[in-house]
Amino acid sequence: MSPTTSSHGAAAKPWYKILYVQVLIAILLGVVVGWLFPQFATNEWIKALGDGFIKLIKMVIAPIIFCTVVSGISHIDDARKVGRVGIKALVYFEIVSTLALVIGLLMANIFRVGHGLAAKPDAAAVAGYLKQAEATKAVDFVLNIIPDSVVGALARGDILQVLLFAILFGFALMAMGERAHRLRDLVDDTAHAVFGVIAIVMKAAPIGAFGAMAFTIGKYGPAALGNLIGLIALFYATAALFVIVVLGAIARFVGFNIFKFIAYIKDELLIVLGTSSSESALPQLMEKLERLGCSKSVVGLVVPTGYSFNLDGTNIYMTLATLFIAQALGVDLSFGQQITILIVAMLTSKGASGVTGAGFITLAATLAVVSPDLVPGMAIVFSIDKFMSEVRALTNITGNGVATVFVSWWEGELDHDKLHANLNRQIDPSDVKTAVTTG
Repeated sequence: MSPTTSSHGAAAKPWYKILYVQVLIAILLGVVVGWLFPQFATNEWIKALGDGFIKLIKMVIAPIIFCTVVSGISHIDDARKVGRVGIKALVYFEIVSTLALVIGLLMANIFRVGHGLAAKPDAAAVAGYLKQAEATKAVDFVLNIIPDSVVGALARGDILQVLLFAILFGFALMAMGERAHRLRDLVDDTAHAVFGVIAIVMKAAPIGAFGAMAFTIGKYGPAALGNLIGLIALFYATAALFVIVVLGAIARFVGFNIFKFIAYIKDELLIVLGTSSSESALPQLMEKLERLGCSKSVVGLVVPTGYSFNLDGTNIYMTLATLFIAQALGVDLSFGQQITILIVAMLTSKGASGVTGAGFITLAATLAVVSPDLVPGMAIVFSIDKFMSEVRALTNITGNGVATVFVSWWEGELDHDKLHANLNRQIDPSDVKTAVTTG
């Protein structure tokens, strides 16, 4: 089946069979069930629905990254290109991540929603996160990129460790030339098969989204929102501003519309919204970006690296939450201290990547360096952190998608015809298997 036929087939589906509609309905049902039946929603089996779906997706992330990166690099004739793409990606990540930090800082200074809260935090509630933050040092982060064993890295699903080995393996296949022909074909065929697994797993996305959302609302809200609604609203608004203004300007520079791009990845965004995990949509995002006209080698390098080095949503959260806590505790931070927050956050946002609750852990690390007196204030935002994790994940995945398109364009490997053809029509992620097999 051709991709055109496939996309028409997706458009002709009854509305109740379209994945993003199913996920949206599941999220809404989860909110209602969590709100009206909190005891039922906090049952361990309801929580297991969301956790189980995320585990199913994580099961295939390592093989997808390995196959995509190895295939992309081994088909490149010029070894220097890999280093060039990597440097371009890191330069982009650093510039855009810094903009995210600055925007969070500016919005917190302008609106000052923490003032007048007169909070008395409970330091014990966040002690565990502080210990994790202290354990996450820059040296350990660098050493942790090197796996103890290849099998162990694949088994744990550690993105950066798998990425490192995949790059080295891809270079080895490149050096072998024609002798590696059969092995390259095997890697490509394995990637097609794993995408087929994803197509099957994605059918469970509505169930996973329902379970995760019902449990979150049942356990944390809506009472947990309380007088902290100002911070939540400001964070949502700041994230939206960043996506529309900053990412929108980058998209316009490259030659596409950010709103059309968001519509194109709406299925992935809804899955992230339901599960609060940007990793839950990583495999489909990589496939969709390839279909959008980005080269396989750029997608394979930029997307996995971006999950550790391009966390725009987490960066906005760190500066915004740090100033909110300071305002709530009545601590006035000088201009110099606020610059320190920027510098420290640039480092800590990389150090705790890939750790569960990374946003909260990086916040603990930032506060500890800026002013130890602020650390107990983490308890103020602890109860609402779950409501902000969704927006962190949504901003992160959108930022990584735009980054991949930009680096492909910068590298001169963006197919503009494909880009506009795909952004101007709807494609269902259930077409993943078909699209990959026919591609």
